[in-house]
Amino acid sequence: MLFMNNSYATNNEQKLTILHTNDHHGRFWRNEQGEYGMAARKTLIDRLRAEAKAKNHQVLLLSGGDINTGVPESDLQYAEPDFKGMSLIGYDAMAIGNHEFDNSLDILDKQIAWANFPLLSANIFNKKTGEHAYQPYQIIKREDLTIAVIGLTTVDTAKIANPDYVGHFEFRTPSDAAAPLLEKLEKTYQPDITIAVTHMGHYVNAKHGINAPGDVTLARTLDAGALDLIIGGHSQEPVCMEGDNTADSDFSPGDECRPDRQNGTWIMQAHEWGKYVGKAEFSLKNNALTLLSYELIPVNMLRETKHDGQTVKKLASEKIPEDPKMLAFLTPYQEKGSAKISQPIGELIGDLEGSRNKVRFVQTNLGRLIAKAQSESVGADFGIISGGGIRDSIKAGDVSYKDILQVHPFKNRITYLELKGQELVDYISLAASFPPDSGAYCQFYGIEFKKENDELIITSIRNKPFDANKRYRFTLNSYNAAGGDGYPNMTKHPHFVATDTIDAEVLKNYFLQNSPVDATKI
Repeated sequence: MLFMNNSYATNNEQKLTILHTNDHHGRFWRNEQGEYGMAARKTLIDRLRAEAKAKNHQVLLLSGGDINTGVPESDLQYAEPDFKGMSLIGYDAMAIGNHEFDNSLDILDKQIAWANFPLLSANIFNKKTGEHAYQPYQIIKREDLTIAVIGLTTVDTAKIANPDYVGHFEFRTPSDAAAPLLEKLEKTYQPDITIAVTHMGHYVNAKHGINAPGDVTLARTLDAGALDLIIGGHSQEPVCMEGDNTADSDFSPGDECRPDRQNGTWIMQAHEWGKYVGKAEFSLKNNALTLLSYELIPVNMLRETKHDGQTVKKLASEKIPEDPKMLAFLTPYQEKGSAKISQPIGELIGDLEGSRNKVRFVQTNLGRLIAKAQSESVGADFGIISGGGIRDSIKAGDVSYKDILQVHPFKNRITYLELKGQELVDYISLAASFPPDSGAYCQFYGIEFKKENDELIITSIRNKPFDANKRYRFTLNSYNAAGGDGYPNMTKHPHFVATDTIDAEVLKNYFLQNSPVDATKI
């Protein structure tokens, strides 16, 4: 369904359709249920372009970034099918996301070469030279329209990316970087429309918690209307609003979507993984840009409905066929990626115990290793993992990614939480209370505690005495963080952060970085 404005263009108005996606995270291939995938996305975008052309609209296709990391078939090929697939689809520009720095910078250079469109960021600077590290903007001409597109990247990249890769970069406050650039572009090009492609996150009413400020803060900090439009990413949500500063928390595929508007700037984001293509139709008349309609078009997404008292899943819209040429292009990458999964990624000395009759009853070396790897991946003080999230053991010898995926088949994301004092004691008391023989039974690493008179006492964290006045960071997976297995739902906690990295990726990287792994010393 469409959000539609009551004002429509007349014949002397210029018209523009903007299409957008974000947070692709390696999903070049459809999932097990046939949802999304770049072959179906190309079919949809080709159709939307043709429809726009028939209505005399110019078309722009943009991405909010984070093409890297999420699916092993893509990760093991450094997102080559993804960037080249985007080139075939015809993207015009994208923001550089924090996950574009998951690999060494020579890989990012390769990805920039694979793309026939610019990767933009105006707030990443080289510390030594003071110059932009990457292309800050792109001027795009569409017949009589001049469109300025600038890129912006979350400043959190400086603390969540590998310092070996980004340590020589300065991530400046986005509004500080954007304001002088926008002034320069206005003087030099007099653009008809000015757009920011960002990877900063949409936080309702600018309530960003411990995350770096995002798109709402950017729009409010700049002069009113300095940006006509922000195409965002990073928070991985459909930006659909019920009213001013009130999100539509019940949005489902096929629902109407009204984008956010702050200080004269429209803010749009299309969830993640290519699940949707955002489509915004604008008219430009007398230097005034009017949003005519907006929708998030599901790409073969399933929608849950009730039938005879049972929940069933049906396509939210008509089936979108996969583009044959794109499918033929992507298939060898999918096959190559699948073959790579079976290749050794490390070596294991001794067995790691992950059998159901162990991880749900007692602390095991695999449980500790997983919690250790996850906590170290985000610089946490300790980690926890429910036994139900561990589905297999790993035997001594060569370890393949396939072995890792058998341990972690659910693709849960790594999340972390910061608590202190009694709040932390209360949480660990609950996590430690789940009984054996349940999926909730908790495995721990980096924290020691005991019970006295039915009261849990934390004795140490990372081998240092527990300080009730200190705030500690710990990891847990997205399933438990959202309330799975009876854990408290912590996703709305002001000190909760959900990363885009999946559990299997973290365990794989641990083996890559620490092989041979000695199971007897964990």
